[in-house]
Amino acid sequence: VDVIRTFIAVDLPPDVLNALGQISSQLQEKLPGTPVRWVDFAKMHLTLKFLGDISKENIGMVEKILQSEASKRQVMEIGIGGIGAFPKTRHPRVIWIGVEAPADLNDLRRGIEDGVARLGYNYDKYEFTPHLTLGRISRKASARDVRTVGNVLNDFQVGFIGVARIDAVHLYQSDLLPEGAKYTRLYSAGLIDLESQSID
Repeated sequence: VDVIRTFIAVDLPPDVLNALGQISSQLQEKLPGTPVRWVDFAKMHLTLKFLGDISKENIGMVEKILQSEASKRQVMEIGIGGIGAFPKTRHPRVIWIGVEAPADLNDLRRGIEDGVARLGYNYDKYEFTPHLTLGRISRKASARDVRTVGNVLNDFQVGFIGVARIDAVHLYQSDLLPEGAKYTRLYSAGLIDLESQSID
């Protein structure tokens, strides 16, 4: 295969993933039989840039961009909590958990986006809204189903879940298989970790 489907993301710690899994289970219990495709919580990540199909010769260039951008920025923390939906809670299509990210994360994302734009990849049409996707409502869902999901979301409270320490940015390969998406990490670039640098 000459092209592979890829995206750039940061990972979440196991305690946050487990909390997201519990929230997802609670929602699924409240929404039996509704046409929602739930994301496997073990595979959740915060996507910074979806590249789509990329040629194998471009992978090395993307790795250099990640290395360059990561080497300019320190390890950071993001807060995770709250629940919502795109385009809005009453008419949901995507169910998400909120992410409170420092300006540094947006700077990192913008640096990566500028870099891959030079390789010919388009800038995102929408302003970056950091979020973690819990589930997607099927396009075939009836208006009634969409309303049902919206009503449940409106009454469903999610408080502060926790803090995730972001110490690296990753390039992932995404393979769409019958049993769901499979993600394979191709490359990781570490951020600057001042705490782990020994002082003589």
